[in-house]
Amino acid sequence: MPSSFSPSEWSEWGNWSPCSVTCQEGFQERHRTCIGQGHCPGDDFEVKSCVQRECCPGKYMYTEAGGWSEWSPWSDCSVTCQVGQRQRTRECNNPLPLCGGACVGKSIETLVCDTQQVCPTHGSWNNWGPWRQCSASCTVEGSKNFPVQSRYRDCNNPAPSTIPPGRPCEGSNQDTRDCRDLPFCEVNGEWGEWQADSECSVTCGVGRIRQKRFCNNPAPKHGGKDCAGPAVRQSICNTKKPCPIDGRWTAWGEWTACSRLQQDDITCKKKVGNQNRQRECQGQSHGGQWCDSSYRESRACYNAEGCIYEGSWSEWSQWGLCSSACGAAEKERSKVCVPQYPDYPDVIIVNTKIVEVFFSGTPRPKCTPINRERFKVVEKTECKNLPPCP
Repeated sequence: MPSSFSPSEWSEWGNWSPCSVTCQEGFQERHRTCIGQGHCPGDDFEVKSCVQRECCPGKYMYTEAGGWSEWSPWSDCSVTCQVGQRQRTRECNNPLPLCGGACVGKSIETLVCDTQQVCPTHGSWNNWGPWRQCSASCTVEGSKNFPVQSRYRDCNNPAPSTIPPGRPCEGSNQDTRDCRDLPFCEVNGEWGEWQADSECSVTCGVGRIRQKRFCNNPAPKHGGKDCAGPAVRQSICNTKKPCPIDGRWTAWGEWTACSRLQQDDITCKKKVGNQNRQRECQGQSHGGQWCDSSYRESRACYNAEGCIYEGSWSEWSQWGLCSSACGAAEKERSKVCVPQYPDYPDVIIVNTKIVEVFFSGTPRPKCTPINRERFKVVEKTECKNLPPCP
């Protein structure tokens, strides 16, 4: 049996070991295992440095003073008017002190600063003014939203100074309250939904029905106007029951090839054959009537398919449409080589009935060539006075 072989791969890394020392710098390590057959690329362990404490305790413990950084720029004055303070700072980090050491000196210096500016006057509110008119002259019955009235106050007790600018008054200069003692507002009448007031005029398909409605959504109240418009109307109704649909004939299909039941060759011969065509009765549904008359008809025929007959050129056709609606365009007309069918009888008698005989198929007429064309001649000319194209 062939032996199975799985490629070797590393396991996930294990956890880092504790730091090798409890103070100053030591190291940590972690390991992984090569699983499978063969050799795994890379190392099976990693090492990184670690420091739990900078200083070791005991009789060998010592301190080391730090050094100051440069002084920061002086700060702005602590006030914008009258007298305040400016300060600058420095940090004990150049270098950092070790094992509880420190820097000698102060970390902050201050200076007195005189802005030589007058302090601003901040605004304060004056008393409220009188209540003004309500926002409406009536209230809506049943509504929880009432009209409101407002009163105002001025920030002038004192007003905030301009130079230097003082703070404006806090809060709003407007106070509002509900107007709860107003009369109810007029309610104009609105029509309710239309409702059927008669049976549908038909029993299938779509007809008409009389509908009525009432002025009760809502009814007029508190002197409101009555509903405008008619309370009765004629509308469309759908019985959702399809009416019977009579079938209709499609267009006749193509005639079959002209042939005989005896299956003898009658092509290009003075032998009468027969051909058929059919149509379909479509659309009849829901109990409607089927199409009248037959779905199939036959006729007597001479098979002229591919027959070589003398031909004559037809008259020129009418000029066709211009090739473009604007700019340079042309139109064309044509004449075709029309076959001259043999002088076969055009009627025969079958079972005492006179039957008309037709030529069937596409013959190959022979005409005197015009411009080397044997079957169709095309003439083209320019369409004049067309508008220029945009």
